[in-house]
Amino acid sequence: MKYCLLFLLLVANTVCAQNTVAPDTSHQLQNVVISGFQSNNKAATSLNIEGYSRQQMCDNAPFNLSDALAKMPGISQMSTGNSISKPVIRGLYGNRILVLYSGLRFDNQQWQDEHGLGLSQIGLDRVEIIKGPASLLYGSDAMGGVINVIEEKPVAEGYKADIGTQLFANTRGTLTDAGISKRHKDSWWRVRLGLENHADYSDGKGARVLNSRNQGYYLKAGMGFKRKNWTQENTFNFSLNKFGFIMEDLSSSFAPDGRWERGMNGPHHIVVLNLFNSQNTFQLKSSRLQLNAGVQSNIRMEDEGAGQISLNMHLFSALQNLKWEKQLRKNLSFTGNQQLTFENNTNYGGRIIIPDASFMELNLAGYLKWTRNKFIAEAGGGINSKYIHTIATRSLNIPGEAIQPFTRNNITGNGMVGAVYMPADGVNLKFNASTGSRSPNLAELSSNGLHEGVYRYEIGDPNLKIEQNLNTDIDVLVNKGSWAAGASGYYNQFFNYVYLTPTTEKFYGFPVYRYKQQGALIYGGEFFGTYTPAGKKEWQLKEVFAITNGVLADGNYLPFIPAYKSTTSLRYEKIRTGKITRIFVAPELVYVFKQDRPAQFETMTGSYALLNLSSGITINTVSGNWQIGLAGTNLTNTVYADHLSRLKYYGLNNQGRNIVLSLRKDFKW
Repeated sequence: MKYCLLFLLLVANTVCAQNTVAPDTSHQLQNVVISGFQSNNKAATSLNIEGYSRQQMCDNAPFNLSDALAKMPGISQMSTGNSISKPVIRGLYGNRILVLYSGLRFDNQQWQDEHGLGLSQIGLDRVEIIKGPASLLYGSDAMGGVINVIEEKPVAEGYKADIGTQLFANTRGTLTDAGISKRHKDSWWRVRLGLENHADYSDGKGARVLNSRNQGYYLKAGMGFKRKNWTQENTFNFSLNKFGFIMEDLSSSFAPDGRWERGMNGPHHIVVLNLFNSQNTFQLKSSRLQLNAGVQSNIRMEDEGAGQISLNMHLFSALQNLKWEKQLRKNLSFTGNQQLTFENNTNYGGRIIIPDASFMELNLAGYLKWTRNKFIAEAGGGINSKYIHTIATRSLNIPGEAIQPFTRNNITGNGMVGAVYMPADGVNLKFNASTGSRSPNLAELSSNGLHEGVYRYEIGDPNLKIEQNLNTDIDVLVNKGSWAAGASGYYNQFFNYVYLTPTTEKFYGFPVYRYKQQGALIYGGEFFGTYTPAGKKEWQLKEVFAITNGVLADGNYLPFIPAYKSTTSLRYEKIRTGKITRIFVAPELVYVFKQDRPAQFETMTGSYALLNLSSGITINTVSGNWQIGLAGTNLTNTVYADHLSRLKYYGLNNQGRNIVLSLRKDFKW
């Protein structure tokens, strides 16, 4: 690969930090530990990294995990109603964002716009976000960033149990979960059950968005142990989700039912996930070896509303990751990484969108880090090979014809180089240049079918080239006493960017869309400032501003580029001893600018402002803590349609006012 980077620069002392993220410290670099490719203080790596803690999720009461992450600078969400959404990192989403779950790649067929992330926020310890390419460290698809989802840890000793519920006013819904864990000496186990149920949501005018309902059932379990030189953590996750989906003119075929009704009688997705991971760490004589392995089963079905399954796809994944860390010298460390992924997609339903296929991916990488005084440098290089083999699969839309098979074997190289300079206390300067790559997914290579949900006929191209990008990122942070300010700018150049575009062709009256590619550019930045009055550490005023721009080489705009956004918040938080150990109130004003740079098949979107509020109190009792929270979004009941909402094309708006009451009780013995 002609844009592969392999450099070695100078680096400086790493500072260790605590393992938890405070409620609102996303910009306080010294308080965030990143446990992805290499455990680091956030300030001691050139990567642009943010952390989102379990406490933040509890405080903000998001609708789902994508909704939670969208509160972070530079991150948005593409949505098809409340329940179907996926994160967008600096204008990139789907197969350009790599999701890690319990240390391994997570794939639930996000190549389609109306396929959401599908992960619940229950039972998580935190989420770590890398913004920018990380293909060197994590393999293909990590072109726009990495979302590292980390499961909760068991109690330090003895038993711990908790039960909690959230009540959502707008959707008449609830998210309830309960868990128990035990640790005895060097072994532990945990179990958590969850239930989610929502009716349709209403917009700012009180208009109900029919069939925007969803249901979810969750089971999480884990166990592990620590021996002299061996630590093992095993994780099992099961989830069953049903998501109602909205199509154009749905009201003509879906009669309105009761406002509290949440039955899945209309068109809906059914997603079943089974996941098992085993994470093993071996402390060798002078190095550390990590071996992670797991299997995943993802079943995605669609009921078009007739009570019969039409689309039925099963994606099976077997994954393995081997990482070796070695301190070569006092100030020089090396990390070697090897990843192997096997996936198989099989169609069982009557409707075929993509063919049956198998994938095999191998990633090898080496990474060096050197530290010296106030300077830090890191660099690495790697190679990735991805094999794709499709099988002749019948076509639903063209009787008598089959989706023709093909085989591809793509080999790419990736690299990164970065530097961190800390000239004084509270000053942190970063530079990072890194590459990313991915093979076009099955939809882009071989789609040949009608998508009823969006009323278009999509056709792929098996001759699409490998997509590659080169991103440069510069970060500046200054933290001086009562105030802090920072800026992050990025310039992301794409080669052979794959995109879907309309044509003049028709298929029985339906518009035909084809996948094409050309060069593209995404650039922008995030800026923030905070002020904490001297002697009044409970108060913090914060301003965050994020911009993203995206253009194709031919001058047209990229699709699904979020609008500029400004977030102003004031937070009061008091931590104390006694019966009431924590109390906080945090009003927030979000202003989203108009998006007047639409892609070819998009429309412009007007500006809007949202007033949000989160508040809570923690009460200490003999048997454990009570956490009580009250959060509200869109308190002024603004009528708006976000630019990344796919429902705006049907004349439907985003959610109106929503009040969430949260209750959680912890038990320890």
